[in-house]
Amino acid sequence: MASQSNYHPQIKIEPVAKWGFPDFKELFHYRDLLFFLIWRNIKVAYAQSVGGLAWAIVQPAMQVFIFSLVFGGLLDLDTDGIPYPLFSTVAVIPWIYMSGAMASGSSSLLTNVSILGKVYIPRLIFVLYQVLGSLVGFFISLILLFAVLLFYRVGLTMNLLMLPVVFVLMVMVPLGVSLWLASLTIRFRDVRIMMGHLMRALIYIVPVMYPSSQVPADVRPLYILNPFVGVIEGYKSCLLGQPFYWDSLMTSAIISVVLLVTGALYFRRMERVIVDVI
Repeated sequence: MASQSNYHPQIKIEPVAKWGFPDFKELFHYRDLLFFLIWRNIKVAYAQSVGGLAWAIVQPAMQVFIFSLVFGGLLDLDTDGIPYPLFSTVAVIPWIYMSGAMASGSSSLLTNVSILGKVYIPRLIFVLYQVLGSLVGFFISLILLFAVLLFYRVGLTMNLLMLPVVFVLMVMVPLGVSLWLASLTIRFRDVRIMMGHLMRALIYIVPVMYPSSQVPADVRPLYILNPFVGVIEGYKSCLLGQPFYWDSLMTSAIISVVLLVTGALYFRRMERVIVDVI
């Protein structure tokens, strides 16, 4: 009888480097899981509701109606000659995406805490599927945006060429913020509580309800440090043909890159201790 081999395969597990970028090859290997989680997120958000995907249109429509009634009607806010419903729609739709993506992305690790300790999945996937999955609602809400643009007969301008750049910034900003907050939330649960208050206050310091022209000139250098400002102003310029605020757009681009790079580095560092502190 032939003797059995004494060879036993060995698996070497090494700790994640303290600092470094995520393993993009590993993320690509798990791409099917990412698509599955995005699809599951859509089903959970819309499939179990009576209105279904229509809620992605109803939510911004209700917000535009309230803003138009209060700020455009009762307060008669000057919007630089643009009808308030049009002005508000162009700002509300990207704002709803960014605020929703940031809120869900920042709490993504805590939401999936039951999975983190049982099976290995690149932790970054949990943030990515929340931020990218929120784009489904954004694309559906564009139906409302196109309808309003047609109603007010807004013409096309060369500013539309910048729309892809503004769209990329719209995704980068909440992704960078979510990477930071998701990492911090695992260690400091108070961050999740603070997020609710932050989201309610943040809408007042972005040009959603009012035009940027209402911001005093001496305050603007500090105002545009909020990366959401450049994105909202960028959408107004692209879709309404207004002059670009290049100062806010460039500032948003720089800050979003910094948030994304530093957020990825810190998230990678926190991957070492995520399971230990959940």
